[in-house]
Amino acid sequence: MNSETQPGNGPGLRRALGTFDLVLLNIAAIVGLRWLSTAAQLGAASLTLWVVAFLLFFVPSALTVQELSSRIPHVGGLYRWTQAAFGDTHGFLAGWAYWVSNLVFFPSLLLFVSGIVLHMAGPMLHSLDESPMYNGVFCLALLWSVTFLNILGLRRAKWLQNIGGLASIAVGAQVLIGGAVAWWRYGSATQVRAADLVPNLQSLPTLNTFAILILAFVGLELGPILGDEIRNSARAIRRAILVSGVVITIIYVAGTASLLVALPPDQIGVISGIPEAMEATGQRIGMPLFGVIAAALLALTSAGGLGAWITGTARLPFVMGLGHYLPGRLGAIHPRYGTPHVALLVQAAATSIVLLGAICGSTIHEAYLLLIDMTAALSCAVWIYIFAALPVLRRRAADAGADAGADTGATSIALIPGGPRMGWVVAWIGVLATTFATIVSLIPPAGSAHPTLFLLKGAGGCILVFAVGLLICQRGRSKMLHAAAAARGAAGR
Repeated sequence: MNSETQPGNGPGLRRALGTFDLVLLNIAAIVGLRWLSTAAQLGAASLTLWVVAFLLFFVPSALTVQELSSRIPHVGGLYRWTQAAFGDTHGFLAGWAYWVSNLVFFPSLLLFVSGIVLHMAGPMLHSLDESPMYNGVFCLALLWSVTFLNILGLRRAKWLQNIGGLASIAVGAQVLIGGAVAWWRYGSATQVRAADLVPNLQSLPTLNTFAILILAFVGLELGPILGDEIRNSARAIRRAILVSGVVITIIYVAGTASLLVALPPDQIGVISGIPEAMEATGQRIGMPLFGVIAAALLALTSAGGLGAWITGTARLPFVMGLGHYLPGRLGAIHPRYGTPHVALLVQAAATSIVLLGAICGSTIHEAYLLLIDMTAALSCAVWIYIFAALPVLRRRAADAGADAGADTGATSIALIPGGPRMGWVVAWIGVLATTFATIVSLIPPAGSAHPTLFLLKGAGGCILVFAVGLLICQRGRSKMLHAAAAARGAAGR
């Protein structure tokens, strides 16, 4: 048997990722440099919010993912964790909501890349910023290109996310160096006093931004979804989380500070803030191409992140297809490339529909914000499942006197000291942070042209996602029960 092929849990999938690949996948998937410009619009208070988001969400999520991926290391990740803790229905709902949240997330990322490319092209094409035709054509071309690259195999596709991870580090370094040089020569463009570091928690924009900063740390769960395609997955995931966590946090906090040094908060755009800041920095230090270089690196970063999310997310409908909750064809493996090609194609088609729906009937800016908010709400809802699974599986292991996932081939690694009680502490911190982010992310942004419609789209869309998922799950279970009854009847004859 080919040692790179994992039978059983992921039939035909090939182990193509090592620890280094996983570090770069985490960086490419998690680091959204566009969040720097979103955060910087709050001024110096955003630095405090980054630290709070790190403590209340990133640390608990890192501890949780490390332990759950050690206990249940197979393809599907969060779907299998939730299934083991709460049963098939909740496992399916978590996997379904996560998949759909990324169908919503992909268009926001694609729109961000299209805006960055326009910035690189110069002022002559800035009139296309709000053009549905330009944004639609560009985004669809990029989406389907990355999808077909993934169909050709993870050995090839991983290079896109690796390049994206390296580009994230490069542009992060550029932001830091540019900010440091500008500060050394001219001082900071944003005044920072002790009082400025205190966020105004009575301000809705501040609360909404905090929810987005929590979302900015989401992504550690992506690697374990590829469990059967990672060499020595439990150890690789633990090491990758530690290394990438340090890099990601430095980029976010120091990068936002550098933006504030380069530009006042009211001059930082939500989509093209980094290139604008680097352009302004370049003008101050005598390097006019500084902004163009940043935009090019940012486009590579975003394309790599898109590749990482498309790669990982497609494994969920693949696994659920194998489980017969979704059409079995979704569990098909390409005979030549060993990839879930049907799941990838269906995912791309669904994303295309969401994208076209988002840019029709609203401005590109408002569509971008709506997509971010819906992604935040759905992702946080799934993370409540993930956090809750930790103490449940720990308690089950303690009661049984054996590993909770022994029947699924899991290992018995408990990475959080303190037994089930400490598991509850970590879970509650994470659940409270994600619940807060879920609620706040659905509040319409200030200046929204149709705030009621915005709220209905966001909240109604999330409720609809779970309702549809429940119907699909019930239908799939009914079909399995009928098939089992028919098989028993045939065996009895």
